[in-house]
Amino acid sequence: MNRRNFLGLTAAAGVSFAATAPKTNGVVLGVQGYSFRDRNLDQALAAARDLDLRCYEAFEGHLEPRNLPRQEIRTWREKAGDEQYRVIRRKFDTAGIELWSCGYNFREDMTDAEIAHGFAMARALGVKRINASANISVVERVDRFARKAGIYVGLHNHSNIKPNEFATPENFAEAMRGRSKYIAIHLDVGHFTATGGDVLDFLAKNHKNILTLHLKDRKKNQGPNMPFGEGDTPIRELLQMLKRERWHITALIEYEYKGGDTIEEVRRARDY
Repeated sequence: MNRRNFLGLTAAAGVSFAATAPKTNGVVLGVQGYSFRDRNLDQALAAARDLDLRCYEAFEGHLEPRNLPRQEIRTWREKAGDEQYRVIRRKFDTAGIELWSCGYNFREDMTDAEIAHGFAMARALGVKRINASANISVVERVDRFARKAGIYVGLHNHSNIKPNEFATPENFAEAMRGRSKYIAIHLDVGHFTATGGDVLDFLAKNHKNILTLHLKDRKKNQGPNMPFGEGDTPIRELLQMLKRERWHITALIEYEYKGGDTIEEVRRARDY
């Protein structure tokens, strides 16, 4: 695929989330499609290819209509077929980019049909992982669908410390207690830092349950997103930890601060 070695990842102890993906200096490094949110999917894939970021998480905004009223998106999901997602998968294959996972949020007001749609979408896209911003209260329902589909759901944290949301280690522990192996963690290291969390300690203690990292740099105490190396998130140290420990955790760049040209800002993060 490129000048780097194309390596197969072996199974880790416990549950393995590994798949074949290009490595950068011993770490599977890729990009979250939200980084290219100002572009359409074709433009986003072209940017990822040009930046040699061949491991990709599909942005929900590139998979569904954006900004529809709540009832309209519910109706759209309940009627959506698989073919549109098969078309999207062919775009990734043509671009030579591995579709690692897809974004789909599970909220407590969702119908069972909407939850089922997320897994049908993942199957049609040919992925085994969903990155989900979810309510804690919906995880039990999601787990039933995940077990049936055999698809892992990584619970995504934000910095909103409030009931029924994911922000702290305690939130993850509460949601995963009694759940199947298909309920896992999708750790946003920037948001985790903003809440006062110790990313390196959390990685060391929970790496077997972590699907993926979203790489962004933020200041502590609910501070802003920053270019890599200018915030308080230990980006360098956590990537070195992944390399040293050989954990099969994919690290995806997510550009979110207010910068200049999108592609140049993602390039800046990649170079860091």
